[in-house]
Order: sequence, then C-alpha cells, then structure tokens
Amino acid sequence: MSKRIETLIAQADKNCTARGTRLTAKRKQVLAGLLNCKRALSAYELVDYCEQEFGETFSAMSVYRILEFLEQEQLAHRLNLANKYVACSHICEHHSHDAPQFLICQSCHKVSEIIIPPNTVSALKQTVADAGFELKSPQIEMNCICNDCKTKALGRDHRNKQHSVAHSQSTTAMTTQAGT
Repeated sequence: MSKRIETLIAQADKNCTARGTRLTAKRKQVLAGLLNCKRALSAYELVDYCEQEFGETFSAMSVYRILEFLEQEQLAHRLNLANKYVACSHICEHHSHDAPQFLICQSCHKVSEIIIPPNTVSALKQTVADAGFELKSPQIEMNCICNDCKTKALGRDHRNKQHSVAHSQSTTAMTTQAGT
C-alpha cells in the first residue's frame, strides 16, 4: 500500500474514532480498494480487489455493508447512475458533504469529485422547486471526457486525418499516372 493511501486511511480512522465508530481491518481494506483506483468500483470488483491484494475472501453482502458504513462516515460516495462507489476525495479535509458532484469520464471511467459553490446549489434547488419538484439529493453525476482521453482522441483523429490525406494523395498520383 502506498504512503499516500496509508495516510488517508490513518486520517479516516481518526475521523471514525472522533465520531465514535471503528474503521475495522476489513473496512480499511475496502477503503484502500476505493482509494487505489481512479474509477468507480462495484461491490463485486471490490470483492475481487480484496482477494487479489490482501488474500481476503469477502462476500458481496459484506462489502455492501462496509460500503454503507463508509458512506455514512462520509468516506465514500455511491454513484447512482453506475451503481458503483468512489472514495471521498476530501478525507483529510474538513468540508461539507451537502452536494457532492462527480465528473465521470465516459471513455476511461475515471471519476473526480468537485465542489460547486453553495449559491449554485441554491439556484439548482430553486429551479427544481419552480418546476414543481422537491430536490432529495443535490448530488450530480456528469458524463465527461477527461483531458487524457481527449488528448488520445485528438491524437487518433490527427493520425487518421494524415492517413486519409496520404491515401488520397497516393490515389490521385496513381490516377494521374494511369491517365498519362
């Protein structure tokens, strides 16, 4: 386990102790799985992770209970659209979890948690109320493309365009030679 993940788990353990709860060894292993991955994971993917990394066999039901605990302790978030989980990116910071916002790359599935200004959340709540609804959760999951995938896609497009131009030029040259 990396030093960064060890530090985050130690802080998570302190947070739990301060709230009168315990971050058990199995809870730490599941949290480590979430912290170690840049994309959201399902309970079944976490079962596999714990078996591969720690040699521990967990039932999916146990992992779901652990994930529920991690959510209650504000150490993890459930992504509703994907039915997967990510570690909170603010374990070492004191912040409100009133409106978690997630950017999800539609290509590589990397997830980033962002904080939006409270006035934006207030405006969203008002817009929802004006439409005749009550906002139950201001959590927003936005489908995006990360900069890495965007760069890769642009590189592929550029290479494909060059190949297309080269193919067109060679076809034109062959047609010209055939005509002479």
